[in-house]
Amino acid sequence: MHNNHLYNLLSQLTQEHRSLWRIKKYYLKDSGSCKKCKDFWKKLEKEKENHIREIVEILKDHKF
Repeated sequence: MHNNHLYNLLSQLTQEHRSLWRIKKYYLKDSGSCKKCKDFWKKLEKEKENHIREIVEILKDHKF
């Protein structure tokens, strides 16, 4: 059985991917012509991408 912290990392990675997918597929389009909202979603998109990269790097240091 894997340690709980590995499960937590994998779970968070899944959540980040799902959130990023929704931002790209729906939220950016739904913001329409609102620049402030588009800027927010683009900023959040970059943050999610960074979180995903960071979690993947952390997971690489653990042996499954």
